Amino acid sequence: METVLFNDSFFIIGDFLYNFLLYKKTMWLFHDLVLPNHTTITVLAMVVTYSATVLIYLGRFPHGWLKRLLWFLLWVGIYISAEYFNSKLGFITYHNGWNFWWSVLFTAIIFFILPIHHKRPLLAWLISIIIIGSLLSIFDVKLTDMK
Repeated sequence: METVLFNDSFFIIGDFLYNFLLYKKTMWLFHDLVLPNHTTITVLAMVVTYSATVLIYLGRFPHGWLKRLLWFLLWVGIYISAEYFNSKLGFITYHNGWNFWWSVLFTAIIFFILPIHHKRPLLAWLISIIIIGSLLSIFDVKLTDMK
């Protein structure tokens, strides 16, 4: 259980960083019919969805490269399918150059890094910092764009 919480916090910290650093220059926003705003939707996702995802994804992570690849593709497919339908229904909108295809890439990166973080957390943080820096550069996010 301790390990799951450790990996869950990695996932949640990443989302918190996005929401805090890009408060003024968001790449995507969540909308809902019941929940009042992006923040409440994100917090609910962090507590429920991310926790369940990490628990199942890492808890049942298979042995063997082919099984791992199929498991990875299944989870990327689940997340991307949900995002695709949510974008078509207007529950997520993209901004400042971000689009569905960036989400596909970003989702694949998340599911690639989670098992690395499970075994080698410092390496996962290093990879994440490089990716975050690259994305900030690609999307021309300046310090003045940050909260």
